[in-house]
Amino acid sequence: VQLVESGGGLVQAGGSLRLSCVASVSISSITVMAWYRRPPGKERELVATLSSEGLTNYADTVKGRFTISGDNAKNTVSLQMNNLKSEDTAVYYCKAVRRFVASWGQGTQVTVSS
Repeated sequence: VQLVESGGGLVQAGGSLRLSCVASVSISSITVMAWYRRPPGKERELVATLSSEGLTNYADTVKGRFTISGDNAKNTVSLQMNNLKSEDTAVYYCKAVRRFVASWGQGTQVTVSS
Protein backbone atom coordinates (compact mmCIF):
# COMPACT_ATOMS: atom_id res chain seq x y z
CA VAL A 1 0.00 0.00 0.00
CA GLN A 2 1.33 3.41 -0.91
CA LEU A 3 0.36 6.34 1.28
CA VAL A 4 0.69 10.04 0.56
CA GLU A 5 0.14 12.60 3.31
CA SER A 6 -0.64 16.26 2.87
CA GLY A 7 -2.00 19.20 4.83
CA GLY A 8 0.87 20.02 7.16
CA GLY A 9 2.12 23.52 7.72
CA LEU A 10 2.70 26.33 10.17
CA VAL A 11 -0.16 27.42 12.43
CA GLN A 12 -0.51 29.51 15.55
CA ALA A 13 -1.43 27.95 18.85
CA GLY A 14 -5.18 27.52 19.08
CA GLY A 15 -5.52 27.11 15.35
CA SER A 16 -6.55 24.12 13.24
CA LEU A 17 -5.13 21.95 10.50
CA ARG A 18 -6.49 19.01 8.56
CA LEU A 19 -4.12 16.27 7.45
CA SER A 20 -5.03 13.86 4.66
CA CYS A 21 -3.61 10.47 3.75
CA VAL A 22 -4.47 9.02 0.36
CA ALA A 23 -4.04 5.27 -0.02
CA SER A 24 -3.30 3.42 -3.26
CA VAL A 25 -5.98 0.84 -2.39
CA SER A 26 -9.49 0.96 -1.04
CA ILE A 27 -9.31 1.86 2.64
CA SER A 28 -12.15 -0.58 3.26
CA SER A 29 -9.58 -3.33 2.57
CA ILE A 30 -7.19 -1.95 5.20
CA THR A 31 -7.53 -3.43 8.68
CA VAL A 32 -6.27 -0.40 10.57
CA MET A 33 -5.22 3.06 9.52
CA ALA A 34 -3.42 5.28 11.94
CA TRP A 35 -1.67 8.60 12.42
CA TYR A 36 1.61 8.74 14.27
CA ARG A 37 3.88 11.67 14.99
CA ARG A 38 7.52 12.24 15.83
CA PRO A 39 8.12 15.40 17.87
CA PRO A 40 11.58 16.99 17.62
CA GLY A 41 14.13 14.91 19.49
CA LYS A 42 11.57 12.32 20.58
CA GLU A 43 10.37 8.89 19.57
CA ARG A 44 7.48 8.33 17.20
CA GLU A 45 4.18 8.08 19.05
CA LEU A 46 0.68 6.95 18.20
CA VAL A 47 -1.88 9.71 17.72
CA ALA A 48 -5.06 8.05 16.49
CA THR A 49 -6.35 4.87 14.86
CA LEU A 50 -9.31 3.97 12.69
CA SER A 51 -10.30 0.34 12.15
CA SER A 52 -12.09 -1.08 9.14
CA GLU A 53 -15.14 -1.44 11.43
CA GLY A 54 -15.08 2.29 12.06
CA LEU A 55 -13.71 2.13 15.60
CA THR A 56 -11.46 4.97 16.66
CA ASN A 57 -8.86 5.37 19.35
CA TYR A 58 -6.86 8.40 20.45
CA ALA A 59 -3.82 9.22 22.51
CA ASP A 60 -4.77 10.94 25.76
CA THR A 61 -2.84 14.02 24.70
CA VAL A 62 -5.11 14.66 21.71
CA LYS A 63 -8.51 13.41 22.92
CA GLY A 64 -11.18 16.01 22.42
CA ARG A 65 -9.01 18.00 20.00
CA PHE A 66 -8.22 15.62 17.14
CA THR A 67 -10.63 13.56 15.03
CA ILE A 68 -9.71 10.74 12.66
CA SER A 69 -12.10 9.87 9.85
CA GLY A 70 -12.20 7.92 6.62
CA ASP A 71 -13.66 8.55 3.18
CA ASN A 72 -14.00 5.29 1.27
CA ALA A 73 -14.91 7.03 -1.97
CA LYS A 74 -11.62 8.95 -1.95
CA ASN A 75 -9.45 6.24 -0.32
CA THR A 76 -8.53 8.89 2.21
CA VAL A 77 -8.10 9.04 5.95
CA SER A 78 -8.02 12.46 7.53
CA LEU A 79 -6.93 13.89 10.85
CA GLN A 80 -8.72 17.05 11.89
CA MET A 81 -6.63 18.86 14.48
CA ASN A 82 -8.20 21.65 16.51
CA ASN A 83 -6.95 23.81 19.35
CA LEU A 84 -3.38 23.04 18.40
CA LYS A 85 -0.65 23.43 20.98
CA SER A 86 3.09 23.94 20.64
CA GLU A 87 3.61 20.38 21.86
CA ASP A 88 1.74 19.12 18.78
CA THR A 89 4.70 20.21 16.66
CA ALA A 90 5.97 17.08 14.92
CA VAL A 91 6.28 15.20 11.69
CA TYR A 92 3.01 13.35 11.22
CA TYR A 93 2.95 9.96 9.53
CA CYS A 94 0.13 7.88 8.13
CA LYS A 95 0.25 4.11 8.61
CA ALA A 96 -1.81 1.32 7.10
CA VAL A 97 -1.94 -2.31 8.18
CA ARG A 98 -3.34 -4.58 5.49
CA ARG A 99 -3.04 -8.33 5.43
CA PHE A 100 -0.55 -8.14 8.33
CA VAL A 101 1.76 -5.83 6.37
CA ALA A 102 2.42 -2.30 7.60
CA SER A 103 3.00 0.59 5.22
CA TRP A 104 4.04 4.15 6.04
CA GLY A 105 3.75 7.48 4.32
CA GLN A 106 6.62 9.91 3.95
CA GLY A 107 5.38 12.27 6.65
CA THR A 108 4.18 15.85 6.75
CA GLN A 109 5.51 18.57 9.04
CA VAL A 110 3.21 20.35 11.46
CA THR A 111 4.62 23.34 13.31
CA VAL A 112 2.61 25.16 15.96
CA SER A 113 3.92 28.55 17.02
CA SER A 114 3.13 29.85 20.49
